[in-house]
Amino acid sequence: MRRPGAPASWIGWRMLRQVLRRGLQTFCHRLGLCVSRHPVFFLTVPAVLTITFGLSALNRFQPEGDLERLVAPSHSLAKIERSLASSLFPLDQCKSQLYSDLHTPGRYGRVILLSPPGDNILLQAEGILQTHRAVLEMKVNHRGYNYTFSHLCVLRNQDKKCVLDDIISVLEDLRQAAVSNKTTARVQVRYPNTKLKDGRNSFIGHQLGGVVEMPNSKDQRVKSARAIQITYYLQTYGSATQDLIGEKWENEFCKLMRKLQKERQDLQLYSLASFSLWRDFHKTSILARSKVLVSLVLILTTATLSSSMKDCLRSKPFLGLLGVLTVCISIITAAGIFFITDGKYNSTLLGIPFFAMGHGTKGVFELLSGWRRTKENLPFKDRVADAYSDVMVTYTMTSSLYFITFGMGASPFTNIEAVKVFCQNMCVSILLNYFYIFSFFGSCLVFAGQLEQNRYHSIFCCKIPSAEYLDRKPVWFQTVMSDGHQQTSHHETNPYQHHFIQHFLREHYNEWITNIYVKPFAVILYLIYASFSFMGCLQISDGASIINLLASDSPSVSYAMTQQKYFSNYSPVIGFYIYEPLEYWNSSVQEDLRRLCSGFTAVSWVEQYYQFLKVSNVSANNKTDFISVLQSSFLKKPEFQHFRNDIIFSKAGDDSSIIASRLYLVARTNRDKQREIVEVLEKLRPLSLSKSIRFIVFNPSFVFMDHYSLSVTVPVLIAGFGVLLVLILTFFLVIHPLGNFWLILSVTSIELGVLGLMTLWNVDLDCISLLCLIYTLNFAIDHCAPLLYTFVLAAEHTRTQCIKSSLQEHGTAILQNITSFLIGLVPLLFVPSNLTFTLFKCLLLTGGCTLLHCFVILPVFLTFFPPSKKHHKKKKRAKRKEREEIECIEIQENPDHVTTV
Repeated sequence: MRRPGAPASWIGWRMLRQVLRRGLQTFCHRLGLCVSRHPVFFLTVPAVLTITFGLSALNRFQPEGDLERLVAPSHSLAKIERSLASSLFPLDQCKSQLYSDLHTPGRYGRVILLSPPGDNILLQAEGILQTHRAVLEMKVNHRGYNYTFSHLCVLRNQDKKCVLDDIISVLEDLRQAAVSNKTTARVQVRYPNTKLKDGRNSFIGHQLGGVVEMPNSKDQRVKSARAIQITYYLQTYGSATQDLIGEKWENEFCKLMRKLQKERQDLQLYSLASFSLWRDFHKTSILARSKVLVSLVLILTTATLSSSMKDCLRSKPFLGLLGVLTVCISIITAAGIFFITDGKYNSTLLGIPFFAMGHGTKGVFELLSGWRRTKENLPFKDRVADAYSDVMVTYTMTSSLYFITFGMGASPFTNIEAVKVFCQNMCVSILLNYFYIFSFFGSCLVFAGQLEQNRYHSIFCCKIPSAEYLDRKPVWFQTVMSDGHQQTSHHETNPYQHHFIQHFLREHYNEWITNIYVKPFAVILYLIYASFSFMGCLQISDGASIINLLASDSPSVSYAMTQQKYFSNYSPVIGFYIYEPLEYWNSSVQEDLRRLCSGFTAVSWVEQYYQFLKVSNVSANNKTDFISVLQSSFLKKPEFQHFRNDIIFSKAGDDSSIIASRLYLVARTNRDKQREIVEVLEKLRPLSLSKSIRFIVFNPSFVFMDHYSLSVTVPVLIAGFGVLLVLILTFFLVIHPLGNFWLILSVTSIELGVLGLMTLWNVDLDCISLLCLIYTLNFAIDHCAPLLYTFVLAAEHTRTQCIKSSLQEHGTAILQNITSFLIGLVPLLFVPSNLTFTLFKCLLLTGGCTLLHCFVILPVFLTFFPPSKKHHKKKKRAKRKEREEIECIEIQENPDHVTTV
């Protein structure tokens, strides 16, 4: 009958929910029956798949070689600007002018020489030049020919000599001054622009570091410096042979720097080559191999111990062990499929085993709990089917959400290739994980159930002797072979309640957490948690720095830290490309250029030319005079000849025009250089559209920074929106609408908590933390959903009794899984890599916040807020009253029955 006052539509939704739920349970029940009737088939097929694809993975393993393709935003304006800039002025010929910290294109070798504290490195010019000569004289052999730097270097257009940093000329002048017994004060070194011996003004802001200027010096003369940076640029013709010789030279360069570091005690040497970032990125995987195996052993041990009982018949240690191995072989199969489809390995994929393990073992432990809830007097095949019917509905839903969220992360909306590759691989892992759990692990559960039904020992697989036989044996034998008959013979209805975790929750924790005096402290704890989370969410910073993905003890990180400390006063050199003809002689255009370049240190032919005209007292107010003086006088002087590379002339008959030109801009920065570079980029780009001067700005580092924060934020937002959409669409279909409502609140709280706390723990929002945030959504749903749905469907008298029942039913599996997950993370702490540190911190917060919500926040808050349990109470009262009336009628009809009783 319809409840009075209930709308017909509501009744219809309720009936639809019941039909869907029963249909899913029926399907899972039949799936369990199918597995229990054909266990050998469902055990063999996954094993054959693993062997086939696992061997393929070994044969086709190949690492990813293009770091830019992997971690730089795939679609960015900086890449378009690079193509346009390269079409005007080839980047290979201007690498020395277009300085970039870590993202210099092509092959090169770079070294920082650092003097001890308090010393002036300019006084050690001779020692630095000895190191420089050692590099120039270094030889690499290829097919019987010896190649030196002079054979491989980038050549200057004007004299076809090797391009060298201008700091070398400064050091030569200082050395000559020392040889001729002159003081170094006679050689005036200015910072950041200094005048060289040939009359050129040179920017040395990135070649001289730790500078202390002369007090009250108007021309910025250098008093002392701590560090010098020298770069050796190699040619890149695009041929495989040239690239191979260049790679050999870079390897020899790094070996030479290590050798010189052992010989030189007065200087510290930090070297970097073009392959250093790639090498140190993949070094994480090499360092983590043994630690991942240790994690596996720890998870196996934890799962085995947490699945054990004193009862040798009902204990399932091998099922815990086989459950973890089931997840492992599913990951191996997924890896084989990845490599067969021409996938290339990279270190970010190191997180997949931990992500897949966290979800897979949840299904394993839930199936074990579902088995414990079945009736012992049923045949083992029916018990397996009942366990599937009880567990696999929720596990199917959570697996589907995993697939949806990571599938959205693998969509074209994701702008970072590393995230896209990871999400694609994770989708395959989730599908295989689900298949292996219900097939391979289900078959193991069938065999274990058959052993239990036939009363075989869960470890030794021998027949358990009778109680009379055990009574005649020693105590140790009784302990090992006891099946718990003494505890269950009289008053225990469920012998599985002796499992130590279930016993702890039922007898101690449930009563404690629902105590009225504990609840206020739980509320205060949540308010503290929410406050810190909110505070962290206000301080989120993007982690565009590639250093976050490298091994922490690698040469690249040491080099980057030294560079950041001593050479952070100026940003990378920004190329300012004017790609349309411009009236440079027009005073308004000159004023616009000055305004655009204000606030920057400019290395500009335009500025130098204007000064030249002013000093020479030459007027060039029209196009003919401007270009004539520029070509015939200015560009022919030795100190200005290098500006020829910055101007593109077009000649039509006797008329010459400037169709494109370039300047170099350098911004003053502080230690937080990366954020300031992004701000400079975001400031200059809009001006290129609003001003009369059409220009683009480019530096190789822009490719890695351009809209990086948006690129790492979008996948999380899309995944979160996908989860929210699915939960809203199933609001009136799956189980109970209030269950979905509480699930949305819980997942949001956990996600924001992890995001805020990881920010307070100095974790930037990079591709690794982004993937962890997507995983947090699913991990929270995985553990909160069964608890919440059991609570809203519980028919107990009060909310407190309902939450106790929910914790007793699902608390064991949740605690087993999160404990195994967190213990498995511990070895990551000992991998010296920034990538694994980020992975450890984020996953630790994910597990910790989920555990807090499942065992503290939800058990307390659900006793305060809806759903109400009063209608269940009224139903039970009505049933009890009806039963009492029936008993009274029976007593009236048979009054002798009272006497008999």
